Amino acid sequence: MVLGLSAASTSYLSGFGAFSRAKESAATRRADAAVPAKQPMVAASPAEGEIMGQGPFGLTYFLQGALAGGICCSLTHGAMTPVDVVKTRIQLDPATYNQGFIGGFRQIAAAEGAGALLTGLMPTAQGYFIQGWFKFGGVEFFKVQLTKTLGEQSAWDNRNSIYLAAAAGAEFIADIFLCPFEACRIRLVSDPTYASGMAGCASRLVSENGVIGGFYAGFIPILFKQIPYTMAKFAVQGKAAESIYAGMGSEPSKMSKGGNLCVSLGSGVIAGVAAAIISHPADSLLSKVNKAGAGGSGGLMSRLTNIAAEEGFVALATTGLFARCVMIGTLTAGQFGVFDIVMGMVGAKKFHFTDPKNPH
Repeated sequence: MVLGLSAASTSYLSGFGAFSRAKESAATRRADAAVPAKQPMVAASPAEGEIMGQGPFGLTYFLQGALAGGICCSLTHGAMTPVDVVKTRIQLDPATYNQGFIGGFRQIAAAEGAGALLTGLMPTAQGYFIQGWFKFGGVEFFKVQLTKTLGEQSAWDNRNSIYLAAAAGAEFIADIFLCPFEACRIRLVSDPTYASGMAGCASRLVSENGVIGGFYAGFIPILFKQIPYTMAKFAVQGKAAESIYAGMGSEPSKMSKGGNLCVSLGSGVIAGVAAAIISHPADSLLSKVNKAGAGGSGGLMSRLTNIAAEEGFVALATTGLFARCVMIGTLTAGQFGVFDIVMGMVGAKKFHFTDPKNPH
C-alpha cells in the first residue's frame, strides 16, 4: 500500500512539473512575441533633394531663384541707367565727353535735358529681367546639379570651379535673350533720335540690318564681356562672403537676415569692382560695335578687329573704367542684396557651400 501511494505521488509530482514547465514555456513565448525584434542600425540618409544639410532643391527652388534674379537685375540695372548713359557716351565719344564722370552728367543734362539720362530705361529693365532670370536661376541650378554629380566633399573641395562653370553656362544662355535688348539700348543711347522707344528701335534695326545684323551684331563682344564678368562676379562674391563669415567666426545659418544681407552687400561691392575691371575691354568693344558706322562696313569680326586696332587695348581697358567700377560695384552689391531679400520673401533659402567634414 505504501508502495502504491509512493508511486501515485511520484506520478502526480512528475505530471505537475511537466505542466509547470509547459506553462513557463508558453509564458516565455508570449513575452518574446511582445518585445519587438531589434533592428540593425542604419545611418540616416539625407532627405530627398537635400545636399550639404540644405534644401530640398527642386523645380520650385530654381523658379524662386530665377524670379529673384530677374527682379534684382531689372531693378538694379534700371536704377543705374543714368550712370550707364554717361559711361556709354564717354566710351563712344571721349573727345566730346572729356570732363570726367560728374562732368558727363552735367554735359548731357545741359545739352539734352535731364530726361536724356534715362534714355534706354525700358530696354534696360526688360532685357535685364530676362537676363537675370536665366543668370541667377541658372547659376543656382548648375551649382546644385554639379554638387549632386560630384558628391558633397568633392564639390566643397572644388567649389570655386563650380562657381566658374555654373556662371559661364548660365550667362551664355542668358546672353542669347539679352543681346537684342542691349543692341536697342546702345543704339538709343548713342543716337536718341534713332527711334522713339524700344519697339520702334527694334523694328528699325531689323528692317535696316536683319535680325542677326540688327540684334546680334554685338553677340560675340557681349559673350566676351558678360561671361568673364559673371564668372568673376559669382566666384569673387562667393569667396569674399566666405572670408567675411570666417573672419567673424560665423556662417549663414547662424547669422540674422540683416547680418547676411550686410555680408551680401559687402562681398557684392568687392565682386563688382573685380568683375568690372576684367570685363571692361569687351564692354568698350560692345558699345562701339553697336554704334552706326563703327569699324567700317565689313563683317562683324572685321569690324571688331578694326575697332580694336583703332582704339588700342589701353584705351579699351581704361576709357570709362572709373564710371563702370562705380556702376558695377554698386549694381552688383544691390543685386546680391535684392536677391537675398526676394528669396526670403518667397520662402526660399539660398544654397551655400559648406564643408561636409565640419557639419554645424
